[in-house]
Amino acid sequence: MVLIVGLPGAGKTSLARRLEEERKALRLTPDEWMDALFNTSEVDGRRWVLESEMLWGVAARALELEVNVILDYGCWSRDERDLFRTRAQDLGASAEIVVLDLPLQVLWERLGRRNADLPPATFAVSRDELTEWSAMYEVPTTDELERWDRHVVLTD
Repeated sequence: MVLIVGLPGAGKTSLARRLEEERKALRLTPDEWMDALFNTSEVDGRRWVLESEMLWGVAARALELEVNVILDYGCWSRDERDLFRTRAQDLGASAEIVVLDLPLQVLWERLGRRNADLPPATFAVSRDELTEWSAMYEVPTTDELERWDRHVVLTD
């Protein structure tokens, strides 16, 4: 299982799509499910239910069948990341984390371009929202990263 984390605009979904092809993996991207299931792409409590229960159920079954899984979740808190790591490891799967840790200005420039021409299953993000969310994001520490079977931190 590969968990891809980072703020909006970091390139999580682009990377997840690339890894999906390279590793012949099942990619689960909640943004692609939000509108179809809930008629919204707003981030709210339903997203956590989608990620931690519905999509995780699909991911767990795939891992039991020894199918690679890419979780394009964001996971801003250590507790969330620990939950998915331990769930995967409890199933006997290896757990890899890829952290996309880009400067706020780079994220905003990318989001500005994305906001101007929104792809399907994405939502506009304002500068104020990005600033607010960056304050909530718990950057993974070295101690946390060492708990994973494999970890990668990308800064560009």
